[in-house]
Amino acid sequence: MPPYSPATVVSALRAAGCVFAEDEAELILATARTPDELAAMVDRRVAGLPLEHVLGWAEFHGLRVSVEPGVFVPRRRTEFLVDQALAQAPHASVVVDLCCGSGAVGAALAAALGRVELHAADVDPAAVRCARRNIAPFGGHAHTGDLFDALPDDLRGRVGILAANVPYVPTDEVDLLPAEARDHEPLVALDGGADGLGVLRRVAAAAPEWLAPGGCVLVETSERQAPSAVEAFTQAGLSARLAVSEELYANVVIGVRP
Repeated sequence: MPPYSPATVVSALRAAGCVFAEDEAELILATARTPDELAAMVDRRVAGLPLEHVLGWAEFHGLRVSVEPGVFVPRRRTEFLVDQALAQAPHASVVVDLCCGSGAVGAALAAALGRVELHAADVDPAAVRCARRNIAPFGGHAHTGDLFDALPDDLRGRVGILAANVPYVPTDEVDLLPAEARDHEPLVALDGGADGLGVLRRVAAAAPEWLAPGGCVLVETSERQAPSAVEAFTQAGLSARLAVSEELYANVVIGVRP
C-alpha cells in the first residue's frame, strides 16, 4: 500500500463512518512519527478503535491525558464535574479521584488547585497504571482496589474533594452503547448494576467518613437517574444538590459533609 496522504487519510476515515473525519485526520497526521505508524493508526481507527486509544492521549480540561487501549476514555462532559468541584471547594488541599480510569479528573483538579495531596484509585490495574503516569507530574499516588478499600486509612476525615466518576449505565443497557465504548472500554467502567446506581450508592454511603468537614463528593449520572442519586446522597447524611450543564449533557450530584 502506498503511504497515506492527508487526503487519503480523510477518505479512509470518512468511509469508515467517522463523522469528524477531517478533524481526526489532522490529529492522527500530527501524532504519527513515521509513515508506517501513520498507516497503523489509520488502520486501527478504521477498525473501530476509539480515536483516543489510537492517538494514545485525550484532551481533557486543558491537559493532554495519556490513554491506553483498554482504559476508559475521559469524556468531555466530565469537565463539568471538575468545574463544579473547583467551584465548591476552591481551596481543597486533599483530593481523591475514585473510579479514576486514566486519572484525568484528578490530574485536572490538581492542575487547577496547585499544590494538593492527590490520590487516585480504581479496581482495574490497567487503569491504575495509566493514572499513575498522568498524576505523577502532580505528585499523585495511585492505588488499586475496590472503591475506598484502595485508599490509605489516614485519608479518613481529611478529603476536601472526592470525585467519583462511577459507572452508571444499567446492566441491560450496556449493549446499547456505541461500539467504541462497548467493545473497547472495560465493562467495570461502564456497568453500574441493575438500575445503574449500584456503585453510586456505595460511594454515597461511605463518603461521609472520608470527607473533611465541609468536604464534597461529586458523581456524574444521567438525567433520568438524578433524583434517585440525590436521594442516595441525602440518605447518607450529605447536603445534596444537582448541577446540570445542558450544553455538555452533564448531570452532577454534589454532596457536602456538614
